[in-house]
Amino acid sequence: MDEREHYIPIRVTDLVEHLCREAGPREGQTLTAEEQVGFRRFAKSVSEHLHAIYLNELRRLKDAYAPFDPDSDPKPLTPISDLARAASLERLFDTFSLIMERANYTRLSREDLETVILGASEWGVDMHVNWDIFHKVEVYCRGFGTTRRFLRRWWKFFRREDVKVPTFRRTVVMLKQQPHPALGTNADTKSVFLKLFKDIPRMDVEMLLPGTQVKMPFLDRLKLGGSITSSLGYVVWKFSTLSLTAITGALSLGTTAAFLTLYSPIALLLGYGYKTWFSFQVSKQTYSLQLAQSLYYQNLDNNGGVMYRLLDEAEEQEIRETLVAYFFLWRYAGDRGWTAHDLDQYVEMDFARRLNLDIDFEVDDALRKVLKAGLVRESDGRHFAVSLEAAQRILDGYWEQHGSG
Repeated sequence: MDEREHYIPIRVTDLVEHLCREAGPREGQTLTAEEQVGFRRFAKSVSEHLHAIYLNELRRLKDAYAPFDPDSDPKPLTPISDLARAASLERLFDTFSLIMERANYTRLSREDLETVILGASEWGVDMHVNWDIFHKVEVYCRGFGTTRRFLRRWWKFFRREDVKVPTFRRTVVMLKQQPHPALGTNADTKSVFLKLFKDIPRMDVEMLLPGTQVKMPFLDRLKLGGSITSSLGYVVWKFSTLSLTAITGALSLGTTAAFLTLYSPIALLLGYGYKTWFSFQVSKQTYSLQLAQSLYYQNLDNNGGVMYRLLDEAEEQEIRETLVAYFFLWRYAGDRGWTAHDLDQYVEMDFARRLNLDIDFEVDDALRKVLKAGLVRESDGRHFAVSLEAAQRILDGYWEQHGSG
């Protein structure tokens, strides 16, 4: 699987400085001091223009999320009807999906999730997911990477071992629950919950979902099963050592004598039964604590805060793609222009060579943006950037026409 991403992991400010100082597939192509001033002004105008667009989107998304926000304060004045609520829920999920796409997140289907979550990492907890508790659930990820963690195994004499763990650098969960016995009577089934996490081991994504049940590891199941089996075996053996005559005689002497005769094996059975049950409960609590500790430092945001973060990420990504597409065509395509393939190849080559970033530049989307804005023109499949002065006039015209909001 090609794990390169469309996402460009550079802050816009850093990207602008990089383009001004370091860019160019050939030597001697850096910008002059005057060109640097002009490009920085152009980049600022691009950022302000896209920020105004996303500010309007934020307002619309806030209105769409308001009836479903568990942390909303203040609450909507007029509750919406069930029919309108169902339609609003569909629009909310559809709108959120578009935002995730623009922020370069990948949606994991139900089949993808069930494949990914088989087993558990050395630091995770294997869980059983009850899909019936969800009215709707979506999981998105970005960043197919690895992280280094340390492990000490007893059969390696507890020597510190460096282990590479495949992770999702960012994981977003969006869900709405529905009434179900597994959730209890106090579960919130009207709200839509948003959760954002970082550096989640791919095999442990199910830990992020509510209503999951701990799966006991094989060794613990073997230990518990062995305790039950040995207890039952001992009771059977104990009964086998008592002769039929002794048991009959004890019963003929009365209830007290019979109880005293059978007390030892019965008490043993009950005692081991309780010990086994108690051990299971302690193990569940241990794994629940492990789960809470595992996620404590990996949770980045919740509900409305996730929405703000992701809109900001989508805005930044659009700014980056616009600046990169325009800059490379303006500086390096020349009078002959570049095809989409040329632009894609040069951008990816330059980022790999100068920044050590292996990205899959989303060239079609980037060209769509700059063509729509009028910053680039197309002729016979080749693309030509307008001059920096003309591009600045175009952006100034947009600002004068639409204002800041």
